[in-house]
Amino acid sequence: MQSQESQPKYAKLNIGGSLFYTTIGTLTKHDTMLKAMFSGRMKVLTDTEGWVLIDRCGKHFNSVLNFLRDEHVALPDKTHEIAELLAEAKFYLISPLVESCQQALRSRQCKIEPQCRIPLTSSNADLCQLITMSTKPTVKLLINRHNNKYSYTSASDDNLLKNVELFDKLSLRFGSRFLFIKDVSGSSEICCWSYFGLATKVAEVCCTSIVYATDKKHTKVDFPEARIYEECLNLMLYENRTEPDQELMQATSWRGAVSGVSSAYGSDDEDERTRIVLRKRLV
Repeated sequence: MQSQESQPKYAKLNIGGSLFYTTIGTLTKHDTMLKAMFSGRMKVLTDTEGWVLIDRCGKHFNSVLNFLRDEHVALPDKTHEIAELLAEAKFYLISPLVESCQQALRSRQCKIEPQCRIPLTSSNADLCQLITMSTKPTVKLLINRHNNKYSYTSASDDNLLKNVELFDKLSLRFGSRFLFIKDVSGSSEICCWSYFGLATKVAEVCCTSIVYATDKKHTKVDFPEARIYEECLNLMLYENRTEPDQELMQATSWRGAVSGVSSAYGSDDEDERTRIVLRKRLV
């Protein structure tokens, strides 16, 4: 048996391919599995170069070592990483670190973490600032149900709700790729989708119209689901771009007009031109 003076003061660890170099004092400071390994109570597996092999992921081993040194450590920000650190603490039998991780996870379970955040704007100034500062394409839904100048048709309320529900679904699905804005400004419009690429409006889907019945005017709200999806797909062409592409913006813009320049193509020709440009960009 080696005397205390002849025992090595440092240890080399290979944790799942990640290499660590620390003192024996740190590893044996607390009553853990690491203390059992490096105090001679457990056999350890070493390679030809003297590295102690431990078949675990080394991602959080720095946190394990820091906890052994200082008896506290800053836990990761993300919940799943705290869970990963908890698994390592349980493997190495570090009870205080296990308790800290479990307490952090319990406190986070009491909080609702939003999957996405939707800015709500009621002024044109705020709207312009959001669109200009965003590095993503923008989808805006204007909702103005308090406009009661004319009575609504029987299906208008249902269709208005369907537009709102679709907006929520799209924001959850594409929130990492697009900026979604809900506009509740006092506009004359009631329900209108707008699409912006590189801070320029490239498409618009207005869902309301005025219909006449006997001697009254009624506000009709539609739910053009296919058109809304189509414009969202077109908007993906503006992702990861820093400069405008005039041909692309001309092909995908609403009614073929960008910056007040009208298209010289008819509706059928314009649709075909749009399809040709989209195919070029997607190839």
